[in-house]
Amino acid sequence: MSHATLTAGPVFTAHTVAVSVDVDSPAQRAVPMLAEVSAVPSSSTLKALSLLELVAQNGGASATEIKDTLGFSLPTVYRLAQLLVDADYLVHLREERRFELGYKVHELGRALHQQLGVSPPMRAVVQALHEAGDVAAYFAVYRGTDVVVAHVADSAWAQRIRPLEFGFHEATHATAFGKIILAGMSVEERDSFLDANGMPAFTDATITSRAELERHLERVRLRGVAWEREEFVPGHTCAAVGVRSASGEVIGAVALSLESPRLGHRSDELERLLRGAGARASHLVRRGR
Repeated sequence: MSHATLTAGPVFTAHTVAVSVDVDSPAQRAVPMLAEVSAVPSSSTLKALSLLELVAQNGGASATEIKDTLGFSLPTVYRLAQLLVDADYLVHLREERRFELGYKVHELGRALHQQLGVSPPMRAVVQALHEAGDVAAYFAVYRGTDVVVAHVADSAWAQRIRPLEFGFHEATHATAFGKIILAGMSVEERDSFLDANGMPAFTDATITSRAELERHLERVRLRGVAWEREEFVPGHTCAAVGVRSASGEVIGAVALSLESPRLGHRSDELERLLRGAGARASHLVRRGR
């Protein structure tokens, strides 16, 4: 669940490239898969991915900037960059002497959206929560060993917490939707998950003690709602409820966030809206929608 940190401080989001690509067009040239370009040792593969992440996070980078940030030699930078250019994961802007994301990255992003598969009715549930509560609203799912944000509804007057973009899957112990998923795990599953991912502090309020988290999750299970007050991002509060399958298993969460000063005495109101959204989302899941 961890990412390589390429710039100072925690980095959670990446720049995206809005490009329309007709992958079914006969004119679209066949591009090699990254693994097919050459037999690349695993260490080189990790270096290539670090290079790709740096270009994504910085909106482009020159060979010198890549060398200085990642500590690679220039020959290594050019070799790895050429590998990625050949596979269409990067493009080389020769006149500007820099690399930017290639069109293959757009295809990967589109494929991830398709795999997470948030249906229009589920999007409508999240949108309705956003509008009724005047809050940013989220739908997160438990995918493999990650808790992933699959859909966000926000606006200029009720903005999402910036790290919580589509695909975000960090800080499970410090987010409301993450706590809902953790509370639904068995003790063994939760121990394995936390052993693998740790419990780093994001703010002074972050729960970093396993014993304290267990006590907190017990309250989450009893009440059916998780609150997170400035444990992830200072000045912001989040709450979440579980989305359950027909068997009663927690497979996701509906969540909301707002700036802490805007919460005031609205906790009961927001819990009511959340529980309604969670019930509707669970109904959709049970109906296969």
